[in-house]
Amino acid sequence: MSKRNRKSVWRRALTPQSGPPGPPRQRAEPPAREPEPASVVRAVLYRDGVRVSSPATLADTYRELREQSCGMAWIGLARPTESELLSLAAEFDLHPLAVEDAMEAHQRPKLERYGETLFVVLRAARYLDAVEEVDFGELHVFVGPDFVITVRHGAAPDLSAVRRRMEETPELLKRGPEAVLYAILDAVVDGYAPVVEGVQNDIDEIETEVFRGDPEVSRRIYELSREMVEFQRATRPLVGMLHGLMAGFAKYGTDEDLQTYLRDVADHVTHTSERVDGFRQALTEILTVNATLVTQQQNAEMRALAEAGFEQNEEIKKISSWAAILFAPTLVGTIYGMNFDHMPELHWVFGYPFAIALMGVVCTSLYVVFKRRDWL
Repeated sequence: MSKRNRKSVWRRALTPQSGPPGPPRQRAEPPAREPEPASVVRAVLYRDGVRVSSPATLADTYRELREQSCGMAWIGLARPTESELLSLAAEFDLHPLAVEDAMEAHQRPKLERYGETLFVVLRAARYLDAVEEVDFGELHVFVGPDFVITVRHGAAPDLSAVRRRMEETPELLKRGPEAVLYAILDAVVDGYAPVVEGVQNDIDEIETEVFRGDPEVSRRIYELSREMVEFQRATRPLVGMLHGLMAGFAKYGTDEDLQTYLRDVADHVTHTSERVDGFRQALTEILTVNATLVTQQQNAEMRALAEAGFEQNEEIKKISSWAAILFAPTLVGTIYGMNFDHMPELHWVFGYPFAIALMGVVCTSLYVVFKRRDWL
């Protein structure tokens, strides 16, 4: 196979070069166990890159793996029970701290090595178009000399496609468990791309809603910002993890093609992490712009209310002024209309003209006063 074709196949199957098969590991016979519940998604045994069998129980998996001269077990679990993890820990000598992390979940992405076993925690993500949200899942991977155990918490990621892709290239799958690990890494990282595109579309829609004055946009910005915080927690540690793996190339004799592939995955993760950082910055700026627009709108409404209040106050002034002017002659007429016998000026010849003149003088004086004060 030419070097170009070999690398092309490698990028599809993502498998490293393994050393010559060693003698089968001796394990103590475990006690008989009941068939496990549906948390065991699939347990498959491979030999020379070809599926040999799919045991129905973990006990059968242990037994058949011991009988294989040079085989590999790939066990996939979804939200396993404590008894299942303890069974796997006893059979494959898994470190108690790693098992505890796999039980509790809610771990940050990390890479730890316990003797011959590599323990990896990954945070997968998927974009839900129906509700326009990002759903996060957690994946724990145990990689040993002849086994791969995946413990999935959440709907993502779906490893069935990874298994099918590896089984379609048996000449590469036979290279060992480390190949499966890097294939899983690639699947998780590739799963970030649709999420990035979905979030970009959401941000574009949010920008339109902000300038359209949608009152619900602030809530959407806040929710998307929280999702971006979770996305950062998934991608940032993964960058350091991959660089840690690359730093161990010489120590663990990593295949040259695998090194090239791993650098490519690291580049993708770095690019995704930078995009997520950009999303957070963009959402912060959009939130600031939205707050400014909301403030401007509130100021405009307050100004409109103030103007309306001022106009209303001017009308009240006019009404009050005319009411005062009209009240003056009414007051004079009321007093002189009481008709008491001993009221002064009742029998005065000029009493009526005097009353009319008095009303005119008072009304005119009030009109002049109100006019000078711009009430009329």
